[in-house]
Amino acid sequence: MARTVNAAVHAVRREAFVDVAQRLIQAKGYEQMSVQDVLDELDASRGAFYHYFDSKVALLDAVVERMVDAGLAAMAPLVADPNLPAVAKLERFFSGIAGWKAERRELVLALLQVWLSDDNVLVREKYRQHMVVRLAPVLATIVRQGKQEGAFSVSSPDDAAHVLVSLIQGAQQVGSELFVARQAGAVAFEVVERTLTAYG
Repeated sequence: MARTVNAAVHAVRREAFVDVAQRLIQAKGYEQMSVQDVLDELDASRGAFYHYFDSKVALLDAVVERMVDAGLAAMAPLVADPNLPAVAKLERFFSGIAGWKAERRELVLALLQVWLSDDNVLVREKYRQHMVVRLAPVLATIVRQGKQEGAFSVSSPDDAAHVLVSLIQGAQQVGSELFVARQAGAVAFEVVERTLTAYG
């Protein structure tokens, strides 16, 4: 007889691995975190880990995906607000994401080191693709509203949203590189400010 898997129990157990990985990344960094560290925290077997994730990178992917989901969920009421003009929505959307990241500063900084590592080129690309899929429809909704209000002049809200996502991703990459350079004392604050203002 085939073994039945309770979907709710499966999801809870998988989330426990993600919870622990998020804490460990924040506390010691991704490179220093091992699969064994995660297993020790949960008193779990290696087989249990590989039941949910095929690698340590897949676990990282789940942590990043959770962050994306939580960030977009936090912005959902703003996007859905029928009384807010599109221009204000767009401005608050970006400032809201920045604020959400600021509230999770340690985790974001830990992930930043991972993000820029040569060992994680695949993770970066997967994250970028995931962001296009998740973020473009949200931005298209705002752009479509702005077009109806006469605030935006675009031929295609969907295409404009993809351009905005590309701009956001470029700004995030440059911002990450500037942050690391600033921490190393290799770039003046004025350069950081000027560059990020240009993206704005």
